Amino acid sequence: MSDKDLLIQNIEKLHTTELGVTRIKRNLCLSTEDVVKYCKAKITDEKSVVYKQGKNFYCEIEGEIITVNSYSFTIITAHKIKK
Repeated sequence: MSDKDLLIQNIEKLHTTELGVTRIKRNLCLSTEDVVKYCKAKITDEKSVVYKQGKNFYCEIEGEIITVNSYSFTIITAHKIKK
C-alpha cells in the first residue's frame, strides 16, 4: 500500500489543533474556517504527491506542502513551497 493510499484510508481521522488552524491559515493565506476540509481536498486530489519521512506524511500539491503526523493523523502545519 502506498503512503498516499494509507493516508486516504485514514482521511476521516484527520484533524488539527486550534494553533494548527491559525498556523495553516496564516501560512497559506486562507480565508476558509475549515482548514481540515481544505487539507482533505488537497490530499485526496489526484495530482497530490504523498510520501512518508520519519513520523510524518508530507503532501505536496500546487506549490503547497501539508505535514501530517502519521500516528495521530494531526495536521501539524502547511506552507507554500519556496522556489
